[in-house]
Amino acid sequence: MRPWPSLYLIVLKQLLFLALYWVAALQPLPGSAADQLTGKLVISGSSTIAPIVSEIGKRFESLHPGVRIDVQTGGSSRGVADARQGLADIGMVSRAIKDEEKDLHAFPVARDGVGIILHKENPVQTITDEQVIAIYTGTVTNWKQVGGKDAAITVVNKAEGRSTLEVFLQHFKLNNRDIKAQVVIGDNEQGVKTVAGNRSAIGYVSIGTAEYDESQGVPIKLLSVGGVAASTKTVQNGTFPLSRPLYIVTRTPPIGLAKAFIDFAQSKAVHDIIKQQYFVPLGD
Repeated sequence: MRPWPSLYLIVLKQLLFLALYWVAALQPLPGSAADQLTGKLVISGSSTIAPIVSEIGKRFESLHPGVRIDVQTGGSSRGVADARQGLADIGMVSRAIKDEEKDLHAFPVARDGVGIILHKENPVQTITDEQVIAIYTGTVTNWKQVGGKDAAITVVNKAEGRSTLEVFLQHFKLNNRDIKAQVVIGDNEQGVKTVAGNRSAIGYVSIGTAEYDESQGVPIKLLSVGGVAASTKTVQNGTFPLSRPLYIVTRTPPIGLAKAFIDFAQSKAVHDIIKQQYFVPLGD
């Protein structure tokens, strides 16, 4: 008798078993992170946080090719409303969470400040809180009244629902109805473009946005507030008076993809992104 056919079948079976073993071993386990991290997240709200979240989203997508992050702006009020109504998976809020918003689950990701900006060629180098109030309420209407050139001041204000407006009003103890503005803008970039295009304009925007745009050659400058320079550094050391936390929020405790993204956004793995955007990371 020739044993070769039986031996051949035994070897073939062993090879088949090994092949099936390795195929199974290379598959992700059911319920594993690789298996779960697929799908799309819609994130909406604050234009201040949007640049950070967009860059964090790109890095998250590169780590998880099956994931897509859609970031939309519209202000902190939109971020709260969209999260509550389920129109967004995550909302962005660039201010402290209000008492009536405590039903949401809030996760801090960074800190920022709100700074007064002028055109770079405006000769005014410093301005007091009293002068800011006078300008925004229409008592002072010409730059020569505060040490500048003889030119009418163009007051740029933020639209209702923008957290930058709320921080500004709170610090200067103003009511929005008392502000005499010639231009009302939405997001920070609109504010920067308006002031950069008008040598007589004054506005207020995110310090992170302003510092980033200055570094790119946009002709604006930040003024001190309360005698403290407006900068990421003074926000970081706690001396700048108009600082604020930056949050992402959800309607329910996050799970799955949303939780993985929020954990990533709060981790040290994105501190370089936050600093590149001129904001202050958590723990710094």
